[in-house]
Amino acid sequence: MPARVHALLVVRPDGRPSAAFHLRRTLAALNEQRRPVDALTIVICGEDAAVRELAASSGAESVITASAGTSFAAATALGTHRLDGDAVWLLAQDTAPEPDALTRLAGALELAPSVAFVAPKLVRWEDRSEIVSLGVSMTATGRSVGLADDELDQGQHDVTHDVLGSDVRGVLVRSDAWRALEGVDPALGGADEGLDLAVRARLAGSRISLVPTALVAVAGDGVAGLPAPRNGRARRRGARAVRTAQLHRRLAYAPAPAVFLHWLSLLPLALWLSAVFLVRKQPGLVWPQWAAAVVVALRVPAIARSRGRIRRSRRASWAQIAPLRFTGHQLRQRLDEDRGVVDSAPVRGELGFFTKGGAWLVLAALVVSVASFASLLAWPVLGGGALQPLRATVAQLWADAAFGLRPLGWETIGAADPFSAVIAVIGSLSPFEPSHAIVVLWILALPLAALGGWFAAVRVTDRGSLRVMVGALWTLAPMFLVALVDGRPTAVLVHLLLPWLFYAGSIAHRTWVASGVASLLLAAVVACAPSLAPAFAVVWTGAIILSVVMRGGNGVARLIWLVIPTVVLFAPLIIDQVRTGDVFGLFADPGVPWAGPQVAADPTGRGLLAAGIPTPDMAGWQEFLPGVATWWVPLLSAPVAVLALFAPLTQRWAAGVTLLVISALGFGTAFVAVGIVVVFDQALTIAVWPGSGLSLAWIGAVGAAAVALDAGLAPRLSSARGSIAIAAALAIVVLAVPSLTALAREASLLTNGPESTLPAYVAAEGRDDPDVGTILLTPQSDGGLSAEVVWGGSETLGGQTTLLSTRAVPTAADRELADIAVDLVTSTADDAVDRLAAHGVGFVLLAPPADPDASGARELQLSATTALDQRNGLDPVGDTSKGVLWRVSDEVAPRAAAPAWVAQIAVVVGAAQLLVVVIALLLALPTAASRRGARRTSRIVGPYWQEGT
Repeated sequence: MPARVHALLVVRPDGRPSAAFHLRRTLAALNEQRRPVDALTIVICGEDAAVRELAASSGAESVITASAGTSFAAATALGTHRLDGDAVWLLAQDTAPEPDALTRLAGALELAPSVAFVAPKLVRWEDRSEIVSLGVSMTATGRSVGLADDELDQGQHDVTHDVLGSDVRGVLVRSDAWRALEGVDPALGGADEGLDLAVRARLAGSRISLVPTALVAVAGDGVAGLPAPRNGRARRRGARAVRTAQLHRRLAYAPAPAVFLHWLSLLPLALWLSAVFLVRKQPGLVWPQWAAAVVVALRVPAIARSRGRIRRSRRASWAQIAPLRFTGHQLRQRLDEDRGVVDSAPVRGELGFFTKGGAWLVLAALVVSVASFASLLAWPVLGGGALQPLRATVAQLWADAAFGLRPLGWETIGAADPFSAVIAVIGSLSPFEPSHAIVVLWILALPLAALGGWFAAVRVTDRGSLRVMVGALWTLAPMFLVALVDGRPTAVLVHLLLPWLFYAGSIAHRTWVASGVASLLLAAVVACAPSLAPAFAVVWTGAIILSVVMRGGNGVARLIWLVIPTVVLFAPLIIDQVRTGDVFGLFADPGVPWAGPQVAADPTGRGLLAAGIPTPDMAGWQEFLPGVATWWVPLLSAPVAVLALFAPLTQRWAAGVTLLVISALGFGTAFVAVGIVVVFDQALTIAVWPGSGLSLAWIGAVGAAAVALDAGLAPRLSSARGSIAIAAALAIVVLAVPSLTALAREASLLTNGPESTLPAYVAAEGRDDPDVGTILLTPQSDGGLSAEVVWGGSETLGGQTTLLSTRAVPTAADRELADIAVDLVTSTADDAVDRLAAHGVGFVLLAPPADPDASGARELQLSATTALDQRNGLDPVGDTSKGVLWRVSDEVAPRAAAPAWVAQIAVVVGAAQLLVVVIALLLALPTAASRRGARRTSRIVGPYWQEGT
């Protein structure tokens, strides 16, 4: 047994009251040792009166003070010069050894002269039956692996002695080995310090041995070793320390020729591991990877010192360590064992898509869609309403979604509407004929809505009949069918995406997969209907508050991520609109400005909105039954409303109240939107479309109705559940009849094409050249003239910009365009055509007036035609279906390129948006672990026995 044992005890108060409490127990445990220490040196890092008092009364041979930031390695180095014994015992304020611990450690060290140090079994501070650490190994890449961490102590590891390394806490080291190895490496930052000391000891020709019968209780204060992962901050700190130590050891252990290559790989590896952790749904570990990589990359002198320590003490080869490393097979086996514990958890039942009516509902919706929109099957391009063609190529689609020159306007530079990115995604699904993707979307809209509605119902009920009811009500929702018949692509997309947002967003607090999916869906929905942003902000804020209050903050990070993609995608547009002073323009409907039919901002109009009807024609019933009273039509929505209002009175009151709040937010959005005018189409003002708010209200109302039927009926009335659901659905079926038959009755605004909004001559030239410019002149009813410039072969759905449609104050470019337009149709200037050519505009199109019977428009049309015919430099092409066309005969200059700063901003904006979308996609990818976790939770959100889950 060593003649003398000198204990080095490091204390770091850090302002925590637990420091003195833990130190008191540790000192008491030292006094109770059957084999007492021969000398005790205490190193206090920081100021604390209670700690100083305990140290002064401990009987220590010396008490050394140091600054609060002194690490464990540096503190032990301060105490090394006081050592006079044969062995040094490394302790911290929270390492309380059992009474026989030193006896067993010293005995093991005496019996094995080749052993440099021995390590105890570390157990939980408050429960000695749980192992904290008993031996550490590492993989070929330097990853440290605990051999028995967090296992219950049943003696299963008491026969293990020869290991690669151990935790640094409680180890008993020979004094000569301690000095030869130069103590603990301070560059490791508290992680893997015992493992590194053991590796250097083995390279010096010595061994390491475990003493499983020697127990030391540890609390995880973080003075020695890593802090216990009690919260997210501690987990991130520990992850950063572990990764820093791993990378540092990799560079310290590597052969000299490979050190530079390892150093070069630090940042690329951080990028790769960031993607890996996002796929694993561990985004909290991304930042520690980058922090560790940067720290290690900049700490070259520390790497040199560590390599010097190894070089000075090394007596053996690395081959002696290889047998003790953890192999890839052993690591996979360890992970599989952990998964086996998880897999033993209860597994939820099957989804039941086929057995609970989902497949039949989608099939029925497809049949109805084909019957209602049969003629669309032969249409190459869908037009009418707010529909326009898409760009001819996928590259042009994505160019319209980027920051820079817009395809409309004299010289409009700025951010693209996020809706352009949604259109680019849809158009990319049909790369050879992007416009045909909209036709397919319209044909599949009903079955897609049925599919989404059925899956949304999965979060509300497990009953197949109610899921089918929700799916049918969502498919036949009046605001959705009106949008289909009138040609409103933004409203159609909102209605198709909302149920999936509900499906994923309702469990976003549970998993990163749901959070990632919901974040992308939220960005897409808000891109299609920015007017919904305030309602979603209220729901998001409420979800965070509930998560903090009811779940102690668990899941808040996932909820916060929900809005990140939306904020990043909208940030450039927000900056542009704020810079121009048009903040309310952010809530404008994107896409084609169109003054289509919608209810007025009066009591009658808002009454129809309360019934879910956004148009004054009673969802088509006034035209379907001309001359017949239709006051009863709004009452068809009453069954759903009555059932929804009954939901808060059921056992599942929390779910019912939440859904009614969502419904109220949707109705509030619709009521406010119908009275807000932010978009202009020539001389017309256009209010925000209220149908998007009604879709949000509808999903809340239908969901609440399902809750009422699921949990609100007494057992003796349960047989009536199906009848009530059928009655509610039949009422909405009746309400949908005019919309479903509108195309067959030629009452729909949908048209076959056109393939271009410009004459075929221009469309042919501009198909592959987006810089072909056309000035479009339209006489107004009051004798005024509207002028706009279209770049490319057509106005397109993805090329629209709210920067132009919401502009209330003309810019310098607008004034220049107005001057040229006036000069073209009058004889005030002779250089109008030259100015067009210099700007890259090669065509002039005089469109027919919207109201041909208006005298002012008719007179201006005639005078403008005469003036343009007499213009030198303009060659008449002819009268087309789009208007009278002239071609600039002089040489037309190329469209002026955007300034250099535009390209620079476009790169930054594009990179930031792409990065966020990629992160969201990586989070959204399901893994085996995420699927296992999902099987342990209910599909239904907020069952009555688990309100708020």
